[in-house]
Amino acid sequence: MIAVAVLSLGLSNLVTAGGKHPLEATALAVVIGVLGRNLGFVPKLFHAGIKQFEIFLTWGVILIGATLNFKDIGSQGFGMLTIILVTMVVSYFVIYALGRLFKLPWSLSTLLSVGTTICGGSAIAITAPLIKAKEEETSYAIGTITLWGLVAILLYPKLAQVLGVTDIRFGVFAGTAIHATPQVVGAGFIFSDLAGKTATAVKLVRNCFMAPLAMIIAAWYAKTSAAAAKKEKQAIRYAKAFPWFLFGYFIMAGLNTAGYFSKTGIDGLTWLGRFLITVSMAGIGLNTVFGAFRKVGLKPLMVGLLGALVVAGVSIAMISLVL
Repeated sequence: MIAVAVLSLGLSNLVTAGGKHPLEATALAVVIGVLGRNLGFVPKLFHAGIKQFEIFLTWGVILIGATLNFKDIGSQGFGMLTIILVTMVVSYFVIYALGRLFKLPWSLSTLLSVGTTICGGSAIAITAPLIKAKEEETSYAIGTITLWGLVAILLYPKLAQVLGVTDIRFGVFAGTAIHATPQVVGAGFIFSDLAGKTATAVKLVRNCFMAPLAMIIAAWYAKTSAAAAKKEKQAIRYAKAFPWFLFGYFIMAGLNTAGYFSKTGIDGLTWLGRFLITVSMAGIGLNTVFGAFRKVGLKPLMVGLLGALVVAGVSIAMISLVL
């Protein structure tokens, strides 16, 4: 992953137009990773290791927190929270209804809903045991979310640039409309630094709703099924649902707001954070195996696509109304 990230940064720096690098390193890392994995250049020996890419993302996000100043977003905080909540709630029920309309099992429909509206594969992995979802349903849901999230990373930033979307608006859009945290962070920084910082902050707030949603789903399932999980096991899953690393992100942001970081320090932390994020994007690409999507089938993929479009549409509508 590190080698792919370094190669991506090198290729990006080779091309400069108008003072910018049109070959964005974050996007290049995804593309190079996908090509390397699917063309057979990644030995099986490394397959287990590249699955740990989120470790790099976690530390990258924490370091990027040093660039956030709460004073800059304080006036827009309530509006952003409104956008997040409305987008999640409306999209969740619409996607679940689409799943049932396509005659998908209710458990698979639920997994696609939480994966699309909250936190991608992590939300699916947490929710699946709470509702006794079948192993293949979990795999289908994660595969669907991964595919459309990958498309979003590469498509949304470029489309938004063509349409002249502002950095803040795209950051809020990415933070509410794209599925998993790595995908959100990657798309945001492909667009711009400010969009990346905004998208990361919005997505971390959105992630906080995973634990409450897991509790609601578990309570609903327990009420409708005799096979309820033990309370202590549920508590462990709720704890896993909470994105604990966001404390590191907001602590760094608090220190920056209080003036504890110099400009040189912020620049250094930003560079290292961006590099770690680029490494994690390489991990996303290296973990993408196109052959796995053949097993998913057309219906879940169609629901996943329609779900992604629904979330994007609701997000755009809310941003237009609130920001």
